[in-house]
Amino acid sequence: MRELAAAAGQVPPETTQQAVGYPALFLLVALGALVPVIPTGALVSSAAVVAFHQSLPFGLLLVFGVSALAAFTGDVALYWLGRRGVHSRNGSRWLEALRNRATPERLEQAQTGLDEHGVLVLVLSRLVPAGRIPAMLACLLAELPLRRFARGDAPACLAWAATYGLIGILGGSLFPEPWKGVALAVGLALLISAGPALLRRLRPGR
Repeated sequence: MRELAAAAGQVPPETTQQAVGYPALFLLVALGALVPVIPTGALVSSAAVVAFHQSLPFGLLLVFGVSALAAFTGDVALYWLGRRGVHSRNGSRWLEALRNRATPERLEQAQTGLDEHGVLVLVLSRLVPAGRIPAMLACLLAELPLRRFARGDAPACLAWAATYGLIGILGGSLFPEPWKGVALAVGLALLISAGPALLRRLRPGR
């Protein structure tokens, strides 16, 4: 048993974590872009905390690149599925899901922003909690080509990945233990994501 434990201790843990962690991060963020129920921002912040405490080089850059690419891949896939619904006589479940997640007020704001600023509205929508789906739906209703949407979504995903990566770096720099940094980063990311929804629920009670 001691020999087995010693042999297990010789496996480089950081290399193993990266070999498993980055593909998992990509899949989860891309899936979260397609099915907006996964707290992808918290995932990116947690991965950034872990990378911050690792000694392997370029860990944070890899987290940033993988997260941005995964978010972009998921967004483009969801937009493509939504466009199929727009041009279909019966629509699609993806387009219907987008409609159900966009309140009329948010959709109107997104349409106004799209008229005034074009696809640049996608950058802000990615950073504003619950802003991505209304902006995407506004682009679908305006029948923006997929290529034009992708040009606006690419910088939006880069800015989003950088923002949540910085939250992770903040959590990692405050605590020497990675789990404490992960807890803080996840808490901040979830607070940013859920804060506006909680405020909207509290307003009627006031």
